[in-house]
Amino acid sequence: MANRSSPPGIAILGAGIFVKTQYIPRLAEISDLVVLKAIWSRTEESARGAVEIARKHFPEVKCKWGDEGLNEIIQDSSIVGVAVVVAGHSQVEMSLRMLKAGKHVLQEKPAAASISEIETAMSSYKNISADSTRCPIWAVAENYRFEPAFVELKKLIGEIGDMMNVQLIIEGSMNSSNPYFSSSWRRNLGGGFILDMGVHYIAGLRMLVGCEITSVSATTSHVDKTLPAPDNITSNFQLENGCSGVFVMVVSSRSPKILWRVVGLKGTVQLERGVQDGRHGYMATVYEEGGTSRTIFYPFCGVTEELKAFFNDISETSKEQEPRLSYVEGARDVAVLEAMLESGARNRAVVPVAKF
Repeated sequence: MANRSSPPGIAILGAGIFVKTQYIPRLAEISDLVVLKAIWSRTEESARGAVEIARKHFPEVKCKWGDEGLNEIIQDSSIVGVAVVVAGHSQVEMSLRMLKAGKHVLQEKPAAASISEIETAMSSYKNISADSTRCPIWAVAENYRFEPAFVELKKLIGEIGDMMNVQLIIEGSMNSSNPYFSSSWRRNLGGGFILDMGVHYIAGLRMLVGCEITSVSATTSHVDKTLPAPDNITSNFQLENGCSGVFVMVVSSRSPKILWRVVGLKGTVQLERGVQDGRHGYMATVYEEGGTSRTIFYPFCGVTEELKAFFNDISETSKEQEPRLSYVEGARDVAVLEAMLESGARNRAVVPVAKF
């Protein structure tokens, strides 16, 4: 582990849109907690483009590319952790390579492309941990679990009494104006944008209700041919607490809307994406007995909070890993969506959700 008095050195593996627009600016906000030592990409051009942006905040950051650059990062003892932000089909392989080298890993979501890949990955990680003198941390970056809106609203779930119904409605905006629309790996991912985007929404759902989804029954369709199949899904789901709910996701809609709603015996809580005073975030509303309600706006800051948690984890030896970052949590998000997609392919068959 890094010395508590000096910030840990990290490298970013990947130099795409998300690194440039999210990782570098968010790291700049908390530059007192971390030293960005290197940015790696498969190509020199891509790596240099990201490093040029990062040098405004981290003037000493080095540019690395190809197999040689990756090996240099592996051999650099001053780099104790890496953020793996590469194409989805390569993330698990890259993460395991870094873990085997003793580096702590913060891997972007989804945790893997399928349950079978997750099972193989977790077995490999178990072997790495058994052979290691110190167990490297494998975290999955799921910022929804760190958004203050979810954290605070989860605390209020107890006020609404026994759960009666849960609704999650996603009308996305994945069209040609979205920078990720043409992303080839997302299009080739099993489940396409539903899996890549959907893990966020399932993570938020699981956090709010505070229990696991046990089984699902879903219908899928492919309407917008500019998108990979399927691009629409409607699923009933059963929670382990006995409550049921519905998950509706449209990958691309003319009227984007993202809404979580939990109805209880004594009231209702609702979380909706929105904008207030030019800031993007969430409107959290509690509807109480007697018809009264209260609403609080929470701006987005989950990416920054999850990065802080990861750096704290790799800087201190006296605490356990932040559970919201665990690879298992990311695996459980994927398991729910894979069950829904399987059910849709099997004409609404009831499919149990794999447990981890």
